[in-house]
Amino acid sequence: MEVKRISAVDTYPLRHKMLRQGRPIETCHFKDDENEQTFHLGAFIEGKLVSVASFYYHRNENFENENQYQLRGMATLESFQRKGLSRELLKVAFPIIKQNFCDLLWCNARVGAQPFYENVGFQSLGDVYEIEDVGPHILMFKEIK
Repeated sequence: MEVKRISAVDTYPLRHKMLRQGRPIETCHFKDDENEQTFHLGAFIEGKLVSVASFYYHRNENFENENQYQLRGMATLESFQRKGLSRELLKVAFPIIKQNFCDLLWCNARVGAQPFYENVGFQSLGDVYEIEDVGPHILMFKEIK
């Protein structure tokens, strides 16, 4: 397995298949995908992109930290799930986030993914809420040291 930086466009097929199936591919294009502070990571197995994650320099007012990154669009092909790929994407992302003078990573986590995030050191904040056309989510965060 190899983790590399990828372009936003490279994330779209996997985002679509795993997060937005049945909806137009345009729903996989996220605001600020092309922002210069945004970065995208992909995990490759035998040259095939099987897991992606995107990181955006976005401040969430629920946190006091001045500089923050948001994790969005983390997706792994079903046959490659539970093999540590998302964990590896985060391991690569944490030093990049820290290098950008940020010490907090947050995300709107799908409720079903909450145990994964807790296992990699995230904490939840607040109650479960609904994102229209997507489902129940919870705000989660991790301080980057």
